[in-house]
Amino acid sequence: MSYEKVSQAKHIIVGSKQVVKALKAGSVKEVIVADDVDRHVIDRVLLTAEEMNVNVTHVDSMKKLGKACGIEVGAAAVAITM
Repeated sequence: MSYEKVSQAKHIIVGSKQVVKALKAGSVKEVIVADDVDRHVIDRVLLTAEEMNVNVTHVDSMKKLGKACGIEVGAAAVAITM
């Protein structure tokens, strides 16, 4: 379901650093993170999402998440923006 949400979203931001920037800017509706990524890669994303009171959805595969974004590599974190 979350993969479909990402693939159907009009505006997304891919990558943990870019997601953190967007969260701090206040332009994120929801964050999707892959559970098969090293925790230290997404710790900052999770912390910032909690601080900004943004919902975080977990998916099982960063490879599938990247594919849902339309990229050839895996994605650790994706933000759906407003």
